Amino acid sequence: MDGTVLVADDDRTIRTVLTQALTRAGCKVQATSSLTTLMRWIGEGQGDVVISDVMMPDGNGLEMLPKIAEERPGLPVIVISAQNTIMTAIKATEAEAFDYLPKPFDLPDLMKRTAKALELGGTKPASARQGARDAPSELPLVGRSAAMQEVFGLVARVLNVALPVIVTGESGTGKSLVARMIHDISERRSAPFVSLGSAELDRMDAPGDVLAKAGEGTILIEEITGLSDAAQMRVVQMMDAAGPKGPRFLATSQDDLQRAVSEGRLRSDLFYRLDGAVLNLPPLRMRVEDITLLAEHFLAQSAHGGNAGRGFTPEASEVLRRYSWPGNVRQLENTVARLALTAGAPLITEGEAKAALSDQPGLSPGLGAQGDEKLSESVARHLQRYFDLHGDALPAPGLYARILREMELPLIEISLDATGGNQARCADLLGINRNTLRKKITDLDINVTRRRKLM
Repeated sequence: MDGTVLVADDDRTIRTVLTQALTRAGCKVQATSSLTTLMRWIGEGQGDVVISDVMMPDGNGLEMLPKIAEERPGLPVIVISAQNTIMTAIKATEAEAFDYLPKPFDLPDLMKRTAKALELGGTKPASARQGARDAPSELPLVGRSAAMQEVFGLVARVLNVALPVIVTGESGTGKSLVARMIHDISERRSAPFVSLGSAELDRMDAPGDVLAKAGEGTILIEEITGLSDAAQMRVVQMMDAAGPKGPRFLATSQDDLQRAVSEGRLRSDLFYRLDGAVLNLPPLRMRVEDITLLAEHFLAQSAHGGNAGRGFTPEASEVLRRYSWPGNVRQLENTVARLALTAGAPLITEGEAKAALSDQPGLSPGLGAQGDEKLSESVARHLQRYFDLHGDALPAPGLYARILREMELPLIEISLDATGGNQARCADLLGINRNTLRKKITDLDINVTRRRKLM
């Protein structure tokens, strides 16, 4: 790489790591903990790429993006942030950031993106422009896992394009919520949002009435594979009659859509009309690192109902992380709401968390393995379904690193638990160097609790 990179982050460690890595790659680096200093450098014409945190002691990095664009049009800005919400990703896209990465970020990935920014220069088009300006600041779609960050990026890209979108995922993952959010943050947000399920479509007399009601807004078709053939035909007719100035169509489904077509449960003509973009929401058990984040979010929401000051002990958080959550985010939300009402003290204990989950179903071990299915077969099945849900499109680049991270996190956490938090024994168990284990614990943000383990 060749060029000067300006780094702005209030974390000294991050500044040091980025300075060393970029310098080794051949770049010149200027690092600061101040947005004021960063803006002075930019005003002086310094720097070919900017890497900036969002929350800084003297301001908000996202709010500086329009000023940077005005001062230095075409200067690429890569935003990094520990605020792992959909709104951060969308606002970064709205403000025409060149790229956005959540913390903790993967250093090789950031280096590749920086190299691309140096090579291309300029800013990428922001499909979400104007979308987030009047959006609510608090949305329940939060997550720092690679899987959810991919969803956030896809949402930002499809927000204001005319393509239909199918949101897929298991029950309770928030499909309808994502669909509604796409409407509420898009340029269509002032127009009607119409949701249609099987009941509404079965008794529909004239699709034209729905089109008139929706105007230039959004029509959501709930669980398309559960619709009768007649109802699916009505959706086809509605989409054909909509015209270029009609509403945008979104749909949700729990099923493998191509399989549903091959089995005759989904009309192929409807599938091809809706198959513009696919957003696959991962089950909660595949985004373990988001569980604590979500639980704390739902607990904070309960504070508005008179349960202020609630929190989880580390042991209680671990109980939630270890559970398989077959009901996904909806089940977690209901469980946390119940704990907020029934817990005996401000801090929810391990025993209370276990009691709340004792009468709820769980999944079989082994990544959802079926019967005597081998682990490799189970992984292959999940990966194949992941590819299938993208239809003819490919997943976002960087799949290898994302999958390894998803596997690595539970493997290290379970190994640490089995060895009572003893990192030397855990490294020996895994067959890796102790320093390598420490680095992975830091990179994956794993909370290590040392305790005596009865073997």
